[in-house]
Amino acid sequence: MSGIFGVVSKDNCLEDLFYGTDYHSHLGTQFGGLAVYSDGELLRKIHDIRGSQFKTKFYEDYKKMRGNKGIGVISAMNEQPIYVNSKFGPFAIVTNGFIDNAEELAKGLYKDGQSFSEVTAGKVNLTELVAKLIIRGKSIIDGIEYMFSKIDGSCSLLLLNREGIYAVRDRYGYTPLVVGQRDKDWAVTTETTAFRNLGFKIVKYIQPGEVILLNEYGLKSKRKGGNINQICSFLWIYTGFPGSSYEGITVEVARERCGRFLAKDDNVKIDIVSGIPDSGTTHAIGYAMESGVPFRRPLVKYTPGFDRSYTPPSQETRDLIARMKLIPILEIIKGQRIVICDDSIVRGTQLKNYTIQKLKECGVKETHLRIACPPLMFPCKFNYSTRSIHELAARRAIKAIEGKDIKDIKAYLDESSAKYKKMVEWITKDLGVTTLKYQKLNDMVSAIGFPREKLCLYCWTGRHP
Repeated sequence: MSGIFGVVSKDNCLEDLFYGTDYHSHLGTQFGGLAVYSDGELLRKIHDIRGSQFKTKFYEDYKKMRGNKGIGVISAMNEQPIYVNSKFGPFAIVTNGFIDNAEELAKGLYKDGQSFSEVTAGKVNLTELVAKLIIRGKSIIDGIEYMFSKIDGSCSLLLLNREGIYAVRDRYGYTPLVVGQRDKDWAVTTETTAFRNLGFKIVKYIQPGEVILLNEYGLKSKRKGGNINQICSFLWIYTGFPGSSYEGITVEVARERCGRFLAKDDNVKIDIVSGIPDSGTTHAIGYAMESGVPFRRPLVKYTPGFDRSYTPPSQETRDLIARMKLIPILEIIKGQRIVICDDSIVRGTQLKNYTIQKLKECGVKETHLRIACPPLMFPCKFNYSTRSIHELAARRAIKAIEGKDIKDIKAYLDESSAKYKKMVEWITKDLGVTTLKYQKLNDMVSAIGFPREKLCLYCWTGRHP
């Protein structure tokens, strides 16, 4: 997942743009970018932020750039912003999402004589692809409609031109966009965390498919939202920052409720409760609150600057981060029966080879793993995360049990079935933990506190609109 931020100010917007974009650093690990509109010109900067921090790479740029409106991005995959000099005039664009049929769309554009100048990891840059689709419309709004009609996946975006910032939320709302106001200044963000310390107050959660225009004159609706909302549930479970709010529901509070549900469904005898930092920590706090068992930190994260091991594209990088970022504390671990809460088990390799292994090396007596969501069964179609069924720990378990890959996994989705229990037993043994329990789907939905029909549950159920 990427994070996008835009701001329109009565004066120079660069300080707000710089810090507002930086508040999305937990979402992407590959590229960062800024674009500003100044004196009739668009200025753009992009840096590779792998192995470094956004602030470090852009500090000198933000001091030199000027403009009263701008957009920024922390990108999980593509170099952004993209600059296009089009029939609508020049514009810059940043996107958040994933286009599952990108190669097919690119081939169609090639046949029509279009060309692409940006390539990421040998593939068409998805943000440039979105820009090329938009300019096929009769107007920017018509182009956005055309883009929505062609893509299979999701796309929220910010488009900056002389008129202001067009803020466009994905047509089914998989990714969020929120508008904030500070006096006569306006901002739009993926993460509302970016607002509080900059003095912006939330004034609007943009609806799925809605398009608004932000400029010096305020906020103007350009396209009404649709009736379908399928916001990503994983935002509350793992991806989102604890202080952010989506659809009015704060991440930290939802994770506490998740932990409480895990404890209510448990009767294991333990000495302490802990969470795998950072996102597992609040789930563990909720578990401790409900169970009355003390919360302690047998594993601590070295620095906030360490990337998430879930987001980098290469397995080698993910493994390195997983090995280096957590420090075990021998005195807290030795001889203890510990509940370890985590947000999810995706591949399971780092959890097994590094986290659990560190606990064993420090003499843990029992390790009881509690996961805040059900087993992940389907690769995400709507954002940049898992791309293959074979990556998922639950699918590896099913293959081992069945002796082959199977298409019909309905029995494994049923939390009360014998096959589900066999799958969990296989994963328990593979990870080398004493016990393993996953959150029940209904409990996870209740913990989030948003209507089930308005949540995307695709990676657990395989169903979407």
